[in-house]
Amino acid sequence: MATIRSLDELVGVLASTAGLYVRWSSGPGVDLPEPSSRDDLTGAPLPGLSANPLDTEPWWGTRSLRTWAARRLYDYAHLPHVKDRRVRPWLLRGTEVGRGPDNEPLVHEVEPLGWIDVGVIAEADAEVRRQEGRWGPLDRYGGRQTWPT
Repeated sequence: MATIRSLDELVGVLASTAGLYVRWSSGPGVDLPEPSSRDDLTGAPLPGLSANPLDTEPWWGTRSLRTWAARRLYDYAHLPHVKDRRVRPWLLRGTEVGRGPDNEPLVHEVEPLGWIDVGVIAEADAEVRRQEGRWGPLDRYGGRQTWPT
């Protein structure tokens, strides 16, 4: 499988192709034989693979596709640290079949398109940090299991 080596390369793919997702996992070799994710809380099998859409939303308007892509990667960059160090992002095309417990799309009929290199994640982090607003990864509590007091 090819590897996307820069944020600009990823943006080029997104600008020319709609309907793409990023998935954080050990990869298609592990995921595709039985393409079903599990709810971490209950263990319930889900009817597809958890993935995050990369298409922009209409409200995004003419804002930077680079910033959009960076934010979509940045939001889940904590997963290798909290799940398994072998978890990596990869780009795919698929058909949405439902929503998971975090309201993420569940996809099947998956076509793997390429790994996303760790250097792209570093570029995404830098792009997000350059923005004026405040933002953080979805791991809002830094791994703590309780609400801050």
